[in-house]
Amino acid sequence: MGLGFRKSFKIAPGVRVNVSNKSVGISGGVKGLRYSVNSRGQRRSTASIPGTGISYTSTSSSGRKYKSKAQHNRQQLIRQQKEITKQEEIQRAKYEVEAYENKIELIHSIHKECDETFDWLDISSSRHPHHNNKMGKYEIEAQHKLDSFKPSLMQKIMKSSNKAEQKLLEVLKTAKEEDRKEFQELQRTIDIANRILDKDVETYLRVIEELSPLEDLLEFGSGFEFFIDDPTVLEVEFNVHSKNVVPTQVKSLTKTGKLSVRDMAKSKYYDIYQEYVCSCAIRIARDMFAVLPFDTVVVHAVDERLDTSTGKESIITILSVKFIRETLNTLNLEAIDCSDSMVNFVHNMDFKKTKGFLPVDKLSVI
Repeated sequence: MGLGFRKSFKIAPGVRVNVSNKSVGISGGVKGLRYSVNSRGQRRSTASIPGTGISYTSTSSSGRKYKSKAQHNRQQLIRQQKEITKQEEIQRAKYEVEAYENKIELIHSIHKECDETFDWLDISSSRHPHHNNKMGKYEIEAQHKLDSFKPSLMQKIMKSSNKAEQKLLEVLKTAKEEDRKEFQELQRTIDIANRILDKDVETYLRVIEELSPLEDLLEFGSGFEFFIDDPTVLEVEFNVHSKNVVPTQVKSLTKTGKLSVRDMAKSKYYDIYQEYVCSCAIRIARDMFAVLPFDTVVVHAVDERLDTSTGKESIITILSVKFIRETLNTLNLEAIDCSDSMVNFVHNMDFKKTKGFLPVDKLSVI
C-alpha cells in the first residue's frame, strides 16, 4: 500500500487549492455544485442535493480528441517513438551490463593468454633457397607462368602477345625482388637467433621491444620496464595503474530491463584488484618464457597510493614474485585462482580483504 497525503487550503470564498502527492488542483462552487481541475488534466463536476446524500459526479480528461486521419497517425507515431526510445534504453542498458561483465571476465583470464613459444635453435638453422643459389618460391611461380604462356587466338589477331609476355616478365622481376626481401629478412632473423643463443643481453631487450608480447596489457593502462643483468634472469617492473582498470561500480539489469548502477563493495573491489595483479604477473612471466630462454622471471607490481601525510601520490610495491619456468609449466592455468597460485613461488604480498594491498619489499633478483 503506497503512502499518500492530501492538503486543502481555502484561498477565497468557495475556492480551495488541493495538494496531494500526485497532483495539485483547484476547486470552486457553491453548496450542491462544485467544479475542480488538477495538474494531471482531470476535470470533475459534482452536483448534489443537500441533506439527502444523493450526488452525481462526472470526470473528464483534458486530452483533446482528434478526428482527422493525419492527427490519429501523428498520435500513433508519437507512441511508436516512445516505444523505440524505450527499446533503445533497454538495449543500451543490456550493452552496459555485458561490457561490465566482459571486463570482469577479462581481468580474471589475462594469464590464460600467451605468445607462441620461439624455438631459437630451430630458427637459427632455417634456410632459404637463396642459401643454395636456387630460385625462391615467388620466382619459381612467376617463371612457371612465363614458361607456360601461349598467346590466345585473339592475342594473335590483335598482335598483343608481346605485350602480354612483357607483363609476365615484369611479374617475374617483382617476384625476384620479393624473394630477395624474404631472404634478407630471414638472414636478419637467423642473426638474431644466433645472438640469443649466444646470450646477448642487448639482443634480448631488442626482441622484447620488437615483439611487444605484452602489448594488449597496455590497453588496460599498464606500464612495463625490463632489466637484465644475468641472461638467465629477467626483472620486470609492472605499473598496475589500477584506477584505470578495476571498476568501482556494479552494473546489472532490473526486472524491467533498466540499468542498475551501485557502488561496488570494498571487499569485492579488492578481490578483483588482487586477481588482476596476480593474473598479470603470471601472464608477464609466461610471455617472457615463451619468447626468450630465461630460467627465472621476477615481477615487481607497483601502483600509485595516496600518502596521507603529504597528500601526494607515491609509488609502492604491492607484489614481488619470482617465477621459475619449470614450476610455472606445471600449473593448470585454466583452473587456478591466480591469487592462491602465488604460494607456488617465492613472493612478497601483504593483502587484506578490507584494506587491499599493503606495501612490501622487492625480492632480490639474485
